[in-house]
Amino acid sequence: MPGGHALRCAAGAGGSLDVLAAGVGPAAAAAGTATALTAAALAEAPYGLVVSAGIGGGFAPHAPLGSVVVAEAIVAADLGAETPDGFLPVTELGFGTVTHRPDPALVKAVATAAGAAVGTVLTVSTVTGSAARTAELAARHPGVLAEAMEGFGVAEAAAAHGVPVLEIRTVSNAVGPRDRAAWRIGDALAALTGVFRALPASPALSAALERGGTPTVPSPGRTP
Repeated sequence: MPGGHALRCAAGAGGSLDVLAAGVGPAAAAAGTATALTAAALAEAPYGLVVSAGIGGGFAPHAPLGSVVVAEAIVAADLGAETPDGFLPVTELGFGTVTHRPDPALVKAVATAAGAAVGTVLTVSTVTGSAARTAELAARHPGVLAEAMEGFGVAEAAAAHGVPVLEIRTVSNAVGPRDRAAWRIGDALAALTGVFRALPASPALSAALERGGTPTVPSPGRTP
């Protein structure tokens, strides 16, 4: 694929997935996703759905280790400005966007198939590592369940191409003070594998595949 990204196709009874490891952070994820979408469109084989999938941090107690989260809102948590009165999202500065909202029916269907919680997933460029920052994010974003580093970039690229988007995260660690010994990356990756085994049971996802062909799944998600 242009840009040096490799697509790996995983075919199954419920359709096929093109899996793209686009890199770490929202910029790399947006660039990789946009490249894949553009290449598919030029080949007259456009994608019907984009899924940002990976592991992430969960906000206790609602997203414990090993749990699955499907985003009803994909939010750029640190896109804006610091002021003496606190953080202002870029939208309050008069431009841009900070939130993408996937189709609610698709979110519900996929969450049901995956046994997932539904809530806000934050995209951050710096992983949260303190109790104070955790509390700030939770206060600013009621209903937040998880944070990761790529979802908003993927959603921006999908929106630019008019393609539906989802974000799915499995929780490898608690958001808060860094405790690498408590991280459960292997368990979270195993849970993510289970999610994609369960997704063919979702009629809404199957319908999306039939409408637009193969979805692309940018990964990896959270970094140490």
